[in-house]
Amino acid sequence: MQQLKLVIPKGSLGERTLKLFSEANYAIKGDDRTYRPYINDPELSVKILRPQEIPSLVEQGAHDIGISGEDWIQESQSDVEILTKLEYGHVKIVLAVPEIWEDVKSFSDLLRKFFVKGNPLRISTEYINTVTEYILKNEEYKERFGDKKPLVITPWGKSGENPSVILHLSFGATESKPPEDADAIIDNTETGTTIRANNLKIIEQIGDSQAVLLANMESLKDPWKREKMSDVLTLLQGVVDARKRLHIFMNVKEENVDTLLATLPALKRPTISPLAEEGWVALNTVIPRDLFIELIPKLRKLAQGLVVHTPRQVLSLEEIRKLNTFKS
Repeated sequence: MQQLKLVIPKGSLGERTLKLFSEANYAIKGDDRTYRPYINDPELSVKILRPQEIPSLVEQGAHDIGISGEDWIQESQSDVEILTKLEYGHVKIVLAVPEIWEDVKSFSDLLRKFFVKGNPLRISTEYINTVTEYILKNEEYKERFGDKKPLVITPWGKSGENPSVILHLSFGATESKPPEDADAIIDNTETGTTIRANNLKIIEQIGDSQAVLLANMESLKDPWKREKMSDVLTLLQGVVDARKRLHIFMNVKEENVDTLLATLPALKRPTISPLAEEGWVALNTVIPRDLFIELIPKLRKLAQGLVVHTPRQVLSLEEIRKLNTFKS
């Protein structure tokens, strides 16, 4: 039997990824030490890896499809197809320095602070490639060093030509590095709480990221794999869309239907059915969740009763087919 090779993340993205699949009616089971869990679709095989590794391994064809963060696609410079954004795992990539440095409010300020002292600037980060690009675009840096790349230090060696700015590869707990092991950090954060708890302040945001469904470019050329990817995309996108919707049922007088229809932002025209009592109809539709409170005053005046459900999935198949326009 043919199988589509799926790789999903562990760590901070892992729990939310498993929840996404569960809501999409996939059952993924295994104990905490299992990296090859069971899934209730025999046409899928699943492996769990660190999100940092997933984009490059999908690009190489070790896996057909996977979930990782946009930040790790950029950092690994992987050539993969992003099938859809999954709208969780939102983080910002930020530059942070000790909060006592009141005179440092930007990266240019930070560079000038160390140029004046004549000391090398040490930055701890997991994002070596991303940060190198960011530094090379800075006008203050270009004025002093041109296109010289900062010195990069990892456990496996050194690269780069400019020892005045040094990037140290971090393997986690990056916020703990200043002041002994680094002068500044570039790291991802959801709320900034951990950064502030370590007496640091954010002075610049250099990017943002969320979880995405990504695919191998060659796998997309295989008709069977492409169709299977479309099935996975449909089910996951249905959950993403459902989280932004509410399913509402109401009884309405026929004379109020036209007014109500002009009010409701439905996916399509709502379903309307006559009730046993003459002059009344039942109406049900799906609306954007963020408009519900705004609609309540109108619904309260026009409807007799209202039942609200949170949908598990909203499979707007026509819209999902539009998403299924992969490059290859």
